[in-house]
Amino acid sequence: MSSTTLVTGGTGLLGSQVVPLLRQAGHTVRVLSRHNRQPGDGVEYVAVDLLTADGIDDALNGVRTVLHLAGGPKGDDVSTRNLVLAAQRAGTVEHLVLISVIGADAVPIGYFARKAEAERIVATSGIPYTILRAAQFHELALKTVRAMAKTPIQLAPGGVRWQPVASREVAARLAELALGNPAGRVPDLPGPRTYTLEELQASYLAAVGKHRMRLPIHVPGKAGRAYRSGANLTVGVPTGSDTWEQFLTAQTTHA
Repeated sequence: MSSTTLVTGGTGLLGSQVVPLLRQAGHTVRVLSRHNRQPGDGVEYVAVDLLTADGIDDALNGVRTVLHLAGGPKGDDVSTRNLVLAAQRAGTVEHLVLISVIGADAVPIGYFARKAEAERIVATSGIPYTILRAAQFHELALKTVRAMAKTPIQLAPGGVRWQPVASREVAARLAELALGNPAGRVPDLPGPRTYTLEELQASYLAAVGKHRMRLPIHVPGKAGRAYRSGANLTVGVPTGSDTWEQFLTAQTTHA
């Protein structure tokens, strides 16, 4: 039986890959967007500002499943709280799925702390939920090393390691979770290999035929210690299969 699923961030990198999978499964999808858009192919767009909660109650009308994929450098805790409060008022939501980041409660910087608070809000909401933590997407890794390569001398933060993962694999996992029963905190989803930031930088420079002088730097404070200890990494769990090298080759070949 068809049901309405609400997707926040449904027009973003992750959401735009999740929505077609939900449609293929027969769900009517309602996407929260910053601007009104015409509906199409079983997808309805509703203009809502999650940071102010304007329009959020109407958006939750008749919704049984919510995928909260919207996020940014600031405000994830505020938007999550507004969404949860609206879901509680609606009284129809049976499953709330949240995307988070590996190490949310272990890396002492603002973005991670807000993700950890978002997890806490969802977990204590009284609404059945599923939380998936994922590693940094390949797209973010590329954006990061590309920006760092713009300067003639490239900073090389020591001890920083990432496990970049394909956004399409995270999207597929989220769709699978949304179509299933609430499962609480599920195993993390990292990529298939761990890289130092220097390795990511070097592979990008090689792919685009650039050379840069390196300036090793020490990441100070608690954040530096967290990264050096691997607090942002997950080992011993099933991983994605798409590698950074495959992604990088595809991106630089078609650039």
